[in-house]
This record gives sequence, C-alpha cells and structure tokens, in this order.
Amino acid sequence: LQSPCNLVCRLLLEKKKMDAANLVANEQVHIWNINNGERFTTYAIKGERGSGMISVNGSAARRAAKGDLVIIAAFVQLEASEIAAHKPRLVFVDENNRQIELRSHIPTQEMEAA
Repeated sequence: LQSPCNLVCRLLLEKKKMDAANLVANEQVHIWNINNGERFTTYAIKGERGSGMISVNGSAARRAAKGDLVIIAAFVQLEASEIAAHKPRLVFVDENNRQIELRSHIPTQEMEAA
C-alpha cells in the first residue's frame, strides 16, 4: 500500500485486481484499515496491469500508511429476485499484493465455545 498526499483523493488499484473483484473505474469503494481502524469512502481508478499497485491518494492518504493491511469493499443493490443468485467477489492478496485467492462466498462465522 502506498499513500501519497499530494494527489486527488482516490484509490488506485491495479487493473487485474479490479477485474478479479468486478470493480469498474470511478466506482465508489469503502476502505477499512486493519492497522489503525480508519474507515473511509473514495472511488477506484485503474492502475497499470501487473504492477501490484494499491495506492490511497489525496486526503485519504492521511488515513493509511505504506504497508497497512486494508479491506476494500464495494456494494451492489439487487432486486429481491436477484439475491439468491448473487455471488460476491472476494480477492485476497499476499504481502506483495499478488492475488492468492478468489472466493465467491462469505463463510459463516462460528460461535466460540465458552
């Protein structure tokens, strides 16, 4: 993760990851920073395919630092008839921002035994 402050507020995301997550340029995204608890909303722009680049720019860069672990989320509005067929796109990356997994389901959280 990079975070230059002198650019327009946005999230630059490598095109390959945008495609895997089914995101389009200028789509609103939510960013949840696991390192510091910050949560903010911005929009995604395409970065160079194959670069591995994930960069929070502009004023949003004050909410993330290079190397932070973040969750990038986007949402969809569906008709009731579309809900059962909808499959989310969860893209997981390693410490070098290389895609390591793609899921189309969210696991059910189990209760811990007391």
